[in-house]
Amino acid sequence: QVQLVESGGGSVQAGGSLRLSCAASGSTNRRNLMGWLRQAPGKKREGVAAIFTTSSGTYYADSVRGRFTISQDNAKNTVYLQMNSLKPEDTAMYYCAAGVYAGGSPLGTDFRYWGQGTQVTVSS
Repeated sequence: QVQLVESGGGSVQAGGSLRLSCAASGSTNRRNLMGWLRQAPGKKREGVAAIFTTSSGTYYADSVRGRFTISQDNAKNTVYLQMNSLKPEDTAMYYCAAGVYAGGSPLGTDFRYWGQGTQVTVSS
């Protein structure tokens, strides 16, 4: 089993920054890909960023590329999402997820493990 706990969400004005953290515990051989996904009310869930736990290769949605950065600290089993230049359209519940990559777009991975989510609200 893998347990994920997110933190760092909150409210910020447009143009501001937030950093989300995801602390992972449990079996590391059950995950080689970590991701951040978001879902706004009435919208489909969207993969935002992903990182391979071994190679640290990263992937981003077009909507956040250049503004968001995913990173990891393997010693702390923690994945981060640094969000800069936030826009009102970034408002959503953000989820950390973990799983085993099975091919295709890493952002479209069928993640097996999920955190409880953390709310990000960006006001104009």
